[in-house]
Amino acid sequence: MAKILPFKAVRPTRDKVSLVASRSYDTYSQEQREARLNYNPYSFLHIVNPGYKYDKELSGLDRYKLVRNRYLEFKEDHIFKKDKTACYYAYRIIDREKQEFNGIIAAASAADYENNVIKKHENTIQFREIIFKDYLKTVGFNAEPVLLTHPDNAIIKSCIEKIQKERAEFEFTTTYRDTHYLWKIEDQAMIDTITDAYKNMPTIYIADGHHRSASSHLHYAEEKSNNPNHVGSESYNFFMAYLIPESDLKIHEFNRLVKDLNGLSKEEFLIQLDMCFRIENRHKQLYKPSKKHHFSMYLDGEFYSLYLRKTIYNFETSLDRLDAYLLYKTILRPILGIHDLRNDKRIAYTSGKNEFLNIKSSVDSGEFKVGFAMLPATIKQLKQIADDDLQMPPKSTFIEPKLRSGITIYEF
Repeated sequence: MAKILPFKAVRPTRDKVSLVASRSYDTYSQEQREARLNYNPYSFLHIVNPGYKYDKELSGLDRYKLVRNRYLEFKEDHIFKKDKTACYYAYRIIDREKQEFNGIIAAASAADYENNVIKKHENTIQFREIIFKDYLKTVGFNAEPVLLTHPDNAIIKSCIEKIQKERAEFEFTTTYRDTHYLWKIEDQAMIDTITDAYKNMPTIYIADGHHRSASSHLHYAEEKSNNPNHVGSESYNFFMAYLIPESDLKIHEFNRLVKDLNGLSKEEFLIQLDMCFRIENRHKQLYKPSKKHHFSMYLDGEFYSLYLRKTIYNFETSLDRLDAYLLYKTILRPILGIHDLRNDKRIAYTSGKNEFLNIKSSVDSGEFKVGFAMLPATIKQLKQIADDDLQMPPKSTFIEPKLRSGITIYEF
């Protein structure tokens, strides 16, 4: 039984929301960040990059304290205002490809994460969890929702469709040509209906934001242990989430690029591949896989199709059937010597959302020696791996929608 609740969001004023909203900090190049910081005084980047004001790179507690200061300045200048009553927020994104995403921004329970009501499918790195936990504790807010998904629900869909007949509180288009809409749901009867609908869900799944979820849970656990009067309704018991139905979720693959052949010649490498795969040289023909357990490989100016020899590979778990894991088990680890997918500098990842020819250009440039492409995972695979308490390799999925920071803020 999931505990999802309304909350009092801090939000930009209607006239400034398009100026405030930003992508995640690390998705901008240095030049893009500088342009926004130089010419847009309202960008949320000014909050998360407070050292820019002093022309100085900051880290750790010093940075966190200044993030808090910049945030308070935005509130003092009335760029941000806090809603007076707890609301749900219906949120719609229509991207440049006319894909539409509809869901609810709400407060999700850290205890549900702890009790596996909110399930994960991806491993997290402990030191990153601790860093972000300390960040949350110091700044006192969360400005980017975790993306959660659940089975399609007719009751929630009906509530969203009803509120969307009214004028949106926010409507703006980004430079990426994505259009964002937000509606406040403040009618108590509708709030109760939505809350009850979530209560009837035995399981909700993390689609994107595993580190944010884990860090929010650490923050909750620490605050709970330090509070002798803990009752369970304190703000630290929750974290901000965007909940969308499974049918709205879009999953793309992450393709792999490797810098070298681990000391092997091209011929030696192909011979080792032949032990697990039927190989066909497609020469200059652009080849993309069309089935599960098939891969495309680009090497030395030519495309190859790789078909798994199923007689030598055992599908014992749901994770074994995931192509990203299969590639790791059969090629990346045993042949190319890549054991640590998170930290090995010899491997890089490119989203299947991007142009497929990125793999070709990256190898042709000499920066990488070989590239692999695969089909994306499915929502069924994601859920089954989470249900089996297994974790995908890093960069197994590139999931949409991607939300902007600073549109709704949850205060602890």
